[in-house]
Amino acid sequence: MKLLRFILVGFLFGVVLTKAEAISWYRIYEMFMFQSFHMYGIIGVAIMTGVCGIKVIKKREIKDYKGKPIEILAKDKGYTRYIVGGFMFGLGWALVGACPGPIFILLGTGIISVFVVLLGALLGTFVYGLLKEKLPH
Repeated sequence: MKLLRFILVGFLFGVVLTKAEAISWYRIYEMFMFQSFHMYGIIGVAIMTGVCGIKVIKKREIKDYKGKPIEILAKDKGYTRYIVGGFMFGLGWALVGACPGPIFILLGTGIISVFVVLLGALLGTFVYGLLKEKLPH
């Protein structure tokens, strides 16, 4: 039960995203049509939380749950992969109306048809793993 805290945090995260309407197809549609700031605000808060979290991890040399130091490796320079990857991620997000986190939340709320989206996400990840060495990075 050592990992129970992670399950509880994931459950809390799902509740927060649900209440903030971040899993709403309509909110995602509004974002991609530039009709509302709602989702951009949520994404902005997530980015700032991540930046601050990484700063704290590096400054205080925080360890993971097994007691090992957390290593944050520097990213390679280059923009093409980020532009292409971001475009593909955004296109998938726009087509299905959900990014990876909300897929599980939508399944948890009982929307079974999202299982097809989850299978597509897993298949895409698997194909990327197969082709990773052949792709320009």
